[in-house]
Amino acid sequence: MRMKILIARMNHETNTFSPVATPLEAFGRDGPCYGEDAYRENAGMRTAMSAFIDAAEREDAQIITPISASANPSGRVAAAAYDAICASIVEAADGCDAVMLDLHGAMVAENSPDGEGDLLERVRRVLPHAPIAVSLDLHANVTQKMIDHADVIVSFKTYPHVDMYESGEHAARLLLDQMHGKARPVIAWAQPPLITHTLRSATAEGAMKRAVDAARAAEGEDGVLAVSVLPGFSLADIEAPCISVVVVANGERAKAQGVANRIARQIWNEREGFVYRSAPLVHSISEGAQLARATDKPVLLLDHGDNCMSGGTCDTTDAFEEALKQGLDGIVVGPLCDPQAVAKLFAAGEGATVTVGIGNKLASVASRGKPPLEVTGVVRALTDGEYIISGPTYTGQRAYMGRAAVIETPKACILVTERTHEPWDLGVFESVGIDPRTARFLILKSRMYCRPVFVPIAGGLVECDSRGVTSSDYGLFSYGNLKRPVYPLDANVEY
Repeated sequence: MRMKILIARMNHETNTFSPVATPLEAFGRDGPCYGEDAYRENAGMRTAMSAFIDAAEREDAQIITPISASANPSGRVAAAAYDAICASIVEAADGCDAVMLDLHGAMVAENSPDGEGDLLERVRRVLPHAPIAVSLDLHANVTQKMIDHADVIVSFKTYPHVDMYESGEHAARLLLDQMHGKARPVIAWAQPPLITHTLRSATAEGAMKRAVDAARAAEGEDGVLAVSVLPGFSLADIEAPCISVVVVANGERAKAQGVANRIARQIWNEREGFVYRSAPLVHSISEGAQLARATDKPVLLLDHGDNCMSGGTCDTTDAFEEALKQGLDGIVVGPLCDPQAVAKLFAAGEGATVTVGIGNKLASVASRGKPPLEVTGVVRALTDGEYIISGPTYTGQRAYMGRAAVIETPKACILVTERTHEPWDLGVFESVGIDPRTARFLILKSRMYCRPVFVPIAGGLVECDSRGVTSSDYGLFSYGNLKRPVYPLDANVEY
């Protein structure tokens, strides 16, 4: 008989300090994709769910794809949205021989502090004996429930994430080996009391690179099937948004635990390497101005304090204002999220000269009651805000910025959108008629994902902390659920 495999996707990184709402409609263009649409959204793409589909099709399995739900990072997921997504998966599980789930791992819902763990617990209740494989984002906040209710867990090993497909491929291979009697996966994990900074989780350098290198080396050891290092997502006010090491071994839990403990100890010994301390914004913008004097290429000013893919509002104007204050020109900035400003620019029409207040409209740690930034300029473009991502992240997928408008002032071209949007691709700007290569300065609401496509066209890069809801200064945030002590918030932490 053909195997029946459930394959689904539920992705959301929750910033509990973000005021950006996360209703069901946030998961996709106008909500999740279901059934055949969920299959089509992932088949032939580069997500972990894509790899699951490919693996199942090679097995000639019957594939059930109840839902594909992915939303940009934002505030807590609405209870109704979480319940609807979980119900789609759980209700489809009955009668399945195996489950492959493409999960982020850092979801917090209004009614669940452990979105993935609670989902896995429910799936396991329906299928007490069927193997469950999970692919996680590198920034997952691993919990005991996730460990208890999955047979296989594999995370990305790259940040920026360019191995989503490969992580799914790895997880699927281990699950199928289990089903064919070739392996007996067991999971162990370790979690030092360390909340990391996202800017110290880039896998090409520093302590994080050394941790991932250790994970890859351990996968070459006899009996070790997969090793994942997950720095976690620290902007979640949960008990332990900490770094984790998850190891899958072949039948030897003691072996798995030993590897997890060894790499966790290495991480703890290098804990300072996972801490990022921001320079004052005025210094960062000044550094960018100096870099521009030595290059004819754009200088990237990355406003990571209001970073889209960590739950930023994308409507703070601090970095842009400081650039104007210091006399910078030739600026391209965006996408800035401001549906009200977009409506006014559409009402004015292309070619119109208009004065509009942009940004600072969502109450957050960064806005501090600031009024919108008033700018006067010419409306240069009005579009539906859609384009196809050329890669390397989410290659081939259609991106949705909501309606998009460009207003040009004497010193800047400002891209304003209805939705928060990560600058994954040059298409963010090219789709609205802006050539980012001709800018003198590119102010992007990004931390890392822009780098594979924008660094190659740039003459320099400066990280700018605008003190938004994704700031690296954890002193801006009030943690109420975090288990203390934890490094680096506390001194004399032991592990």
